[in-house]
Amino acid sequence: MAPRGARGKAAVLDAAAPSLDAADSPSPDAMVEASDVHKRFGPLEVLKGVSLTVGRGEVVVLIGASGSGKTTFLRCINHFERIDRGQIVVNGRLIGYRTDGRGRLVEERAKTIARQRAEIGFVFQHFNLYPNKSALQNVTLGPRKVRKMPREQADELGRRLLRRVGLESKVDVHPAQLSGGQKQRVAIARALAMQPKLILFDEPTSALDPEMIGEVLAVMRDLAKEGMTMVVVSHEMGFAREVADRVVMMDDGAIVEEGPPAQLFDHPTHERTRSFLAKLL
Repeated sequence: MAPRGARGKAAVLDAAAPSLDAADSPSPDAMVEASDVHKRFGPLEVLKGVSLTVGRGEVVVLIGASGSGKTTFLRCINHFERIDRGQIVVNGRLIGYRTDGRGRLVEERAKTIARQRAEIGFVFQHFNLYPNKSALQNVTLGPRKVRKMPREQADELGRRLLRRVGLESKVDVHPAQLSGGQKQRVAIARALAMQPKLILFDEPTSALDPEMIGEVLAVMRDLAKEGMTMVVVSHEMGFAREVADRVVMMDDGAIVEEGPPAQLFDHPTHERTRSFLAKLL
């Protein structure tokens, strides 16, 4: 199924959306620059003016209760969801929109959005692997179809990435024969196959049995050490404390507090943060 932001009549952002000045002069040190992002689903306002900058090579973990807007914001970053107001710039380029002749932000064409997404990896909570394809075929589908990589080259890349996530023996195995942790590692290899500048993780361990969580987090730790820019929605507070450069607390569609892990976990300043952490730590 196509994402909501990729079909139907092109959307025009709210007239109150900011100009493209920020997109014309993006920060050279920023991978993601989200400014005043709003999102509604009918009468429900899910994002209420979210602004966040993620530096190149930075690991940012989004925390907060269910329904706080974390996943919706993540999906807006690569335009899986259309935003209603504001703008998001990734790697210096406005995502999902362009200016028309009257200076308004108008949704880009589907092909352009697909090219933009090719530089943004997305690891889903429930894996989203093709059940009729092997692990290798799942990993190589994107490079072959989107980047037009020759099959032999794509297979070589896929095997190397599966070896990188510890699944070199599962190349020809289909998802139904893999554990949850193995499926998620295939999904990470699939994201890496597109050679992304940024990877978004949507609660990558929440669908896993406890004993399988560690193997996925280990791969994510390695990516962080290698300098991959990552935005992670997670309830794994130990991972956030150890790996994140910054933790961002969301509540009711807004960012209420952010800071280095030690500061936010040990000395939270917002009452909502203190209440949330008290239930988890």
